[in-house]
Amino acid sequence: MNLIFMGTPDFAVPSLCALHENGYRISLVVTRPDRLQGRGRRRVCCPVKAAAESLGLELYQPESLREERVEKHLAKVRADLIVVVAFGQILSPALLTLPKRGAVNVHASLLPKYRGPAPIQWAILNMEKETGVTTMRMDQGLDTGDVLLAETVPIGPHDTAETLHDRLAAAGAGLLVRTLRGMEAGTVVPIPQDHSQASYAPMLHKADGKIDWSLPAEKIEAVVRAMTPWPGAYTFWGARRIKIFKAEGIPQQVRSSAGTVVEGFPDELRVAAGTGVVSILELQESSGKRLPVAAFLRGNPIPVGSVFN
Repeated sequence: MNLIFMGTPDFAVPSLCALHENGYRISLVVTRPDRLQGRGRRRVCCPVKAAAESLGLELYQPESLREERVEKHLAKVRADLIVVVAFGQILSPALLTLPKRGAVNVHASLLPKYRGPAPIQWAILNMEKETGVTTMRMDQGLDTGDVLLAETVPIGPHDTAETLHDRLAAAGAGLLVRTLRGMEAGTVVPIPQDHSQASYAPMLHKADGKIDWSLPAEKIEAVVRAMTPWPGAYTFWGARRIKIFKAEGIPQQVRSSAGTVVEGFPDELRVAAGTGVVSILELQESSGKRLPVAAFLRGNPIPVGSVFN
């Protein structure tokens, strides 16, 4: 099949590479324009652009898909199918029907659960034991199209959004190739989603990383894992902002109020939660380095009775 590929972040790169490695003709890669970043306002390209350039593929970087000239440009490709992986823009009805076979999307959840932009983080936040990837035929709704194939991926007890992201991206690439092969062979049958079972995974913001110590300890551990690497879990010790990268919920009974540092083993930092305690394993002050807790405490002792808020 002759393909147009649309994608932007790291999650989309394995899918693009898998299509190329399996001999699919990718006539055009559509991704976002370069952005100015940092104090020096240096122009930076997105991961999909970098991958496309390394593969020698033709690039198109419109600011928006809603312009008429964009549709005309894509029509010239005469694509059989548009493949969309974490592109970040909604496709109009005209674009969805432009190719002969429509558009296929790779989504990082087992649809209809966790529709929306942050399915990986919300699966961890909700302490799911498994998630997965789904390929679907795109329609005008948000992740509402018919399911083509799905693959379950377990969530390990120490998975962060970063580690789970990488496994799901790899699984999604393999599932995409299997989906396209099945479409060509006529063996993939679209199955409508059960919309009554749908849930939504909204975009996260920096404020979502602030730890609520009144939550149960195991929930706080899930928050830390879900917010790593972005937006990052954090708390305040007085005026000092402390970022937490690793933590473990422990079912220990304490009488201290939530957020209070309690007794623990030497070189350990335990904080009372709503129920249980949280052992902080890796952390960073805003102006310091990311450190294991023992190394952090040697330079920044936090006495028992201190309160995080």
